[in-house]
Amino acid sequence: MAKTSMIVRASRKPKFSTRRVNRCKVCGRPRGYMRRFELCRVCFRNLAHEGEIPGVTKASW
Repeated sequence: MAKTSMIVRASRKPKFSTRRVNRCKVCGRPRGYMRRFELCRVCFRNLAHEGEIPGVTKASW
């Protein structure tokens, strides 16, 4: 779980647009972020296994 202070800081509008930090909408993790789903890799995997993310299926070949 991310520190609450860091999540609040990231949610504020930055002085410059390049200072914006992407964070997971569920847990606030800054690393392993997937822009398309706005989730980190850990939350993405958990929600995908539960079937909560529509259109995502486990790969098999």
